[in-house]
Amino acid sequence: MRRDGAFPARAALVLVALSLAGCASVGAPSCPPGGRERVVADLMFGRNIGGAPGVSERSFARFVDAEVTPRFPDGLTIFDTRGQYRSANGALIREPGKVITIVLADEARDLPRLAEVAEAYKRRFRQESVGVITRRACVAF
Repeated sequence: MRRDGAFPARAALVLVALSLAGCASVGAPSCPPGGRERVVADLMFGRNIGGAPGVSERSFARFVDAEVTPRFPDGLTIFDTRGQYRSANGALIREPGKVITIVLADEARDLPRLAEVAEAYKRRFRQESVGVITRRACVAF
């Protein structure tokens, strides 16, 4: 980590590669009684439009109601976040965000739905990207 608190890009890439290598070498997670292996997805949404705040709480809630809930009606969790990324033009962008966590009920059906949600958000709010992370986990409710 640099003195300014940022991770150098090379260090971040190494950490990602190491974590992916660990995922590839580890089989299915061991689930305790009552747990089931599922794919869990995190979708990361920035809330700036251009360089300024632009996606209000109300606008985001309407987006969830129109685009996310119909595709994932069994439930989800929404977190408020603060994030940063390097844009396509090289500028460091810091912005408020939202993360939606969803336990996928049917991997084959639901993975394409994640991409649909990300594309809908990018179109509606003129976003450069939406982060999508998936992982296998033991889940019990």
